[in-house]
Amino acid sequence: MNITTLGKTAGAVLVMAALLGGCQKKDDTVGAGPAETAGRKIDQAGERASAELNQASREADQKMTEAGHKMDQAAKETSEKLDRAADTAGAKLNQATDAAGRKLEQAGENMQQKAAEREATK
Repeated sequence: MNITTLGKTAGAVLVMAALLGGCQKKDDTVGAGPAETAGRKIDQAGERASAELNQASREADQKMTEAGHKMDQAAKETSEKLDRAADTAGAKLNQATDAAGRKLEQAGENMQQKAAEREATK
């Protein structure tokens, strides 16, 4: 949840508190003047807004923690894939080196054989 969403949530809470202010029991405001009644409503709206913001903060923290776990898992999987790719590449390089060595050895033997044949025909 980002700051814009938190601000909208807080604003919505304050508007709802103002609209629902008339839904409270009448005994709460008996003997209270308009300013005191308004002050109580503002206090109540502030408490509700604070509770909503705390809840939004807890949810944001939870989502950030979850995202961190997902990133850790993705990094681990990527590392494992890179390790496997490096192992595969190393094995293929070894195979290619062995094949090249065999071909060089065979070429050397062919050269020796041809040299021996030339010596024999002299």
